[in-house]
Amino acid sequence: MKLAAAALLGALCCLLSATAPASEIITSDICIYGGTAAGVVAGVEAARLGKTAVIAEFGYHLGGMSSGGLSQTDIGNKAAIRGIAREFYRRMGQHYGKDEQWSFEPSVAEKIFFQMVNEARVPVYFHQRLAAVKKEGARIVEITMENGKTYRAKMFIDASYEGDLMAKVGISYAVGREANSQYGETLDGVRPQTPKHQFTVPVDPYVKPGDPASGLLPFIQPGEGSVPGAGDHAVQAYNFRLCLTRNPANQRPIEPPANYDPARYELLARYVETLVAAGKTPKLGDLMHIQPMPNGKTDINNNGGFSTDFIGANYEYPEANFAHREEIWREHEDYTRGFLHFLATSSRVPESIRREMQSWGLANDEFRDTGGWPHQLYIREARRMISDYVMTEHNCRDSLKLPDAVGLAAYTMDSHNCQRIVKNGHVENEGDTQIGGFPPYPIAYRSIIPKSGECENLLVPVCLSATHIAYGSIRMEPVFMVLGQSSAVAASEAIDEKVSLQTVSVEALQARLLAERQVLEWTGNSRK
Repeated sequence: MKLAAAALLGALCCLLSATAPASEIITSDICIYGGTAAGVVAGVEAARLGKTAVIAEFGYHLGGMSSGGLSQTDIGNKAAIRGIAREFYRRMGQHYGKDEQWSFEPSVAEKIFFQMVNEARVPVYFHQRLAAVKKEGARIVEITMENGKTYRAKMFIDASYEGDLMAKVGISYAVGREANSQYGETLDGVRPQTPKHQFTVPVDPYVKPGDPASGLLPFIQPGEGSVPGAGDHAVQAYNFRLCLTRNPANQRPIEPPANYDPARYELLARYVETLVAAGKTPKLGDLMHIQPMPNGKTDINNNGGFSTDFIGANYEYPEANFAHREEIWREHEDYTRGFLHFLATSSRVPESIRREMQSWGLANDEFRDTGGWPHQLYIREARRMISDYVMTEHNCRDSLKLPDAVGLAAYTMDSHNCQRIVKNGHVENEGDTQIGGFPPYPIAYRSIIPKSGECENLLVPVCLSATHIAYGSIRMEPVFMVLGQSSAVAASEAIDEKVSLQTVSVEALQARLLAERQVLEWTGNSRK
């Protein structure tokens, strides 16, 4: 694969570093694993603080989901976002001739991320697959990639969506949903009811309608789930955020997967037919959320009972090896391509939906090196660190005062569905949660550093320490950028003080964060 055309603009220093010999030892003050938006911001902040920094990115692009199709930014309250994160959205505004812009084309986002790292002169190395970690006591000394590159640094930041560096170091982490009883929560475990993104009419789940012995249709999991409130290994669903267009001059067709079989989508067909039989008039927008973006493009997201979320297909992803993750990634792409093709071609779909689906195509000027398909799967959650402080539902609801705040979160407690099961003879989605109504709340410094004794020079701003439901509120790209910047400031402070991250002066850290325009306390100020 090659870098996207938009990413090539102004990316000379990144490309020079990426072509260094595989056996090279790369030394810096701060090494960042993951070229997500959080990783980019961390690198830029480190450089601005006078530290040398380097980004090692698993793939071939910068920005993660912010340049990978999630173009309609989720935040909740923009006033909670300052620092370099807000600078990014203001740079986006300059591109579109506005003060700031929170919805944008993926290629523009990646272009701006490259501009920022190049201005800061932060080298970026692509296709870096983590292979090994060397520690001395509680400190990481170096990390080595599969291609032989070795990175040595005083401080490390795991800015990946998967938490691979964190896991390789031996940090405690969780995958799945905690039981409500573990932290005294009400929304974390299996949900007793899931009213949203649900089948709105009863749909028979069996291959032979009414006959459980005939087996379940594809995309339905066996069993009836678990006891409400119980913990499990389920992970909220992943999907691709698609950039489509109706402009014929900028379209490429949405090809079906090589293994396309319309029979796999029998559940979708039955759902649509049952809606029609019930006197309803389903529209394409009922089956996927079509969010308009600049220049006639979209950010397509999940919507309804059967949509772009591949429910239940991602449980193994967080801890899978790279080869298995590629398989899961491909399965998600095949599922989504098949879903769209079925909507466009099946005679069991109302003609109005087929016509509308046929009017859309992949944007030809986006994701050029991946055939118009997003270069990033939406990893909504994977591993989550377990540190000395775990963010929980109580932080979200009660806006608990924290002595070590390093940023604010502001979104609803949001989880996509975690499983699709059978209840009372009908198919049912389980796990979707959308609970808001609370103000922005602080995120603890202790939640982005490991437990005392596990590692003293690693920060984890993305796979931070939070329960499933609290993470569902924190996991927004602007917040990841905020925590990326705060991580770089903490790393710089630890280097300057010559101390571990756990013994950094919180007062000095917060003073520096405020000087760097971060918001650490919500006072009800509604200014944009």
